[in-house]
Amino acid sequence: MNLSIVIPTYNEKENIKSLVERINQAVKAEIIIVDDNSPDGTAETAQALGVKVIKRLDKRGLGSAIIDGINAATSPIICFMDADLSHPPEALPAMHKVIESGQAQVVVGSRRVSGGGTSKWIWYRRFIHWVAKNLGAFLTPVQDLTSGFVMFDKKVLEGIKLEPTSWKIGLEILVKGRYNKAVEYPIVFVEREAGKSKMGTREVFAYLAHLFVLSLYKIRNLRLNVAVSK
Repeated sequence: MNLSIVIPTYNEKENIKSLVERINQAVKAEIIIVDDNSPDGTAETAQALGVKVIKRLDKRGLGSAIIDGINAATSPIICFMDADLSHPPEALPAMHKVIESGQAQVVVGSRRVSGGGTSKWIWYRRFIHWVAKNLGAFLTPVQDLTSGFVMFDKKVLEGIKLEPTSWKIGLEILVKGRYNKAVEYPIVFVEREAGKSKMGTREVFAYLAHLFVLSLYKIRNLRLNVAVSK
């Protein structure tokens, strides 16, 4: 299958074996683990599974890890997803089919469309998601704009620069990418059972800063489009 899957990790040793096994059962793909020097041995565990591992010696965050993984991918279709088993690998074949068939160039694993949802999501995660969605509604009509489970044709990135202002690289692609259509594929987001969530105050403020930067980008490009169309 012409698919590369990028998975950023930090202290995900408890989850990585199960995730890789489930991916391999679902699709044939290049799996790229981008590990931020996890002290729990995540990178070593992944290497033993025979997947490609990029080990970064300084922890630089999810956003830059995803970008490094995208740059290392060798397939024309790329997906990135979380390592904590919150995103179902079983959705990968259907998402891939949408792009390979030419129905869309971007597919978002979505909790916000019919058939999608969340499982055991505690209240403050729901609140953060609600705030993030409403603040970012100006940027894209995609309902689940904070999804971290995104697949796209690599051509979408031609001529653009991704900047890791926050961990929401999917939102950056939706705003900056060169595509004709993006679709949402329903998934049920499952709260992690092993390991510790990386979500914290720092990540929330980074997302808000990212929204501001992307809003300026969109406003600037809207003005350029109006000027060109006259």
